[in-house]
Amino acid sequence: MRIWLDGALRDSTSAQVSVLDHGLTVGDGVFETLKTVDGRPFAMTRHLRRLATSARGLGLPEPDAEEVRRACAAVTEANPMPLGRLRITYTGGLSPLGSDRGTTGPTLVVAMGEATRRPDSTSVITVPWTRNERGALSGLKSTSYAENVIALARARQQAATEALFSNTKGALCEGTGSNVFVVLDGELHTPPLDSGCLAGITRALVAEWTGARETELPMDVLDRADEIFLTSSMRDVQAVHRVDGRDLPATPGPVTAKAMRVFEERSAAEPDA
Repeated sequence: MRIWLDGALRDSTSAQVSVLDHGLTVGDGVFETLKTVDGRPFAMTRHLRRLATSARGLGLPEPDAEEVRRACAAVTEANPMPLGRLRITYTGGLSPLGSDRGTTGPTLVVAMGEATRRPDSTSVITVPWTRNERGALSGLKSTSYAENVIALARARQQAATEALFSNTKGALCEGTGSNVFVVLDGELHTPPLDSGCLAGITRALVAEWTGARETELPMDVLDRADEIFLTSSMRDVQAVHRVDGRDLPATPGPVTAKAMRVFEERSAAEPDA
């Protein structure tokens, strides 16, 4: 595997980040994950825009978008694969131990791994922990992912692939790495950004292409929704057939199936949508 690290392609064995990098010591960093199809990243412009937004939110210098594009192009060319997961990581860089940042500048890493197409449907659980919609990291794609690691591990223990969070008000928020949509009486809804959920790239496109409404939703909506689906860069649109042991009938339902079809067609036609 060839990895981009601070200005150059390197072999995975020689691509080394300092043990004093702020991304390692305190999780001071942001990232993006892009799907690639035959070496072509999907929605690159939107991902780079969100990377910059997340960096500003953490007080990091805004990344050089052209440098990131060059890095992504070099990595995808060096690692040919039919379906890939392209990961851009941007951290606070070499810093003293503690929360203060150093002065050497950020670290940029771009890596890529092979991916497989997700199943058409999956099982999810809910977890007792909450997203803080008023927290400093709310809405930012930060590398501080320990909460997600814990929640996803619980989901795996229960034969699920995703865990869904509420926020501090008890409203439905998001998954560990996905946004959630529900169908109520034939209408498609997703939690608003002020719920604390990430402004997902796939979420935005699905809402735009299907007319889904942003609605504050109580957690018990999962007990009565006619259909539920997840969106993310690697899942695209994925139906949910079970929530906390409740089976949803005829998965994917008609609204979900239409969303899946529309996203597949539009994303293929507009790779930098």
